[in-house]
Parts: sequence; C-alpha cells; structure tokens
Amino acid sequence: ETSGHIATITIDNPPVNAAGHALRVALTEAVTRLDADPTVKVIALYGAGKSFIAGADIREFGKPPKDPWLPEVCNTIEACETPVIAYLHGVALGGGLEVALGCHARIAAPGTLVGFPEVTLGILPGAGGTQRAPRLTGIPAALDLITTGKRIPAEEALALGLIDRIEAGEPREMAMAMA
Repeated sequence: ETSGHIATITIDNPPVNAAGHALRVALTEAVTRLDADPTVKVIALYGAGKSFIAGADIREFGKPPKDPWLPEVCNTIEACETPVIAYLHGVALGGGLEVALGCHARIAAPGTLVGFPEVTLGILPGAGGTQRAPRLTGIPAALDLITTGKRIPAEEALALGLIDRIEAGEPREMAMAMA
C-alpha cells in the first residue's frame, strides 16, 4: 500500500506470520518493486495479527528449500536504496528477527519479544542474524542471544541496540508514523 511517499507492506500469514515460501516470495517481490519506484521514499513493514514474524515455517523443515531462501530476502531488504523500517509487535523470533535486522531501522511495541530460539531445535540463525546482530549489540551480547535461544523484551533489545525505539500503537498506524 502506498500513501504519498510512504509504502507499507503488511505481513499477513496467519496464524503467526511464519516466513514460509509464499511470504518470502511476496515480501521479496514487494520490496524489490517498491525500491524501484522513484516516488517511494520509505518502506515500512509490519505484521497483521498478533506478531511481526514469529519465525520460519516449521512445516518446511526437512524439505528441499525453495527460492528465495530467507537469507536472500534479508539481503534484498538490506540492499534497498529506499530506507526500510520494521515495526515489531508481539514476537520477532528467529527468521522474523533476521528480517527485522535486514531493515534499516527497527521500532518495537512495548512488550515485544525478540530472539533466536532456533538453537533449541539444533539450528543456528541462518539468514544473517549471526552477522547482523553482533554489528548492533557487540559480540558478547550477540553470542548470548544466538547460543541460548532466550527471548528478550523490547526494553532489553533497545538497551542492546537490536532495536532503535519503543513506541506503542496499532501496527499499521505506527509503521506509517515511523516512516
């Protein structure tokens, strides 16, 4: 959706906005199209429902991967010339946090939880989280998050540098306001 020079992308894959194949394709296509539009000056991502992106779609685990892989999605977002802002609410876990880290700015609602819980399944963050998180938090804090799988509240994420601000509000309106 565009309004003036602001474009918003609603992540809407119920029930938890898992980063499955269809979402990855749609997000990559939307970001690429909007980045190429000279009238768009900023892109804001937000999740419909109760969360931003709760992580990868576990129904795809153990199956042959389909392009685009989540690392490609995150790299596409990060490479945008148009600034991309993520408004996080509910949870941004695993691949969801990695998508947010690929964005140029991250704002979270109070009470949002972020983390890399995939280590509890024997998986390390594979979409750039192990590179992007240390750049923002420093190596010790990033290693703690990556190796423990703990989920931290927005206030702690702000103190660590994973997010840039905490702002309360309805996700769509906050994404627009932050953009």
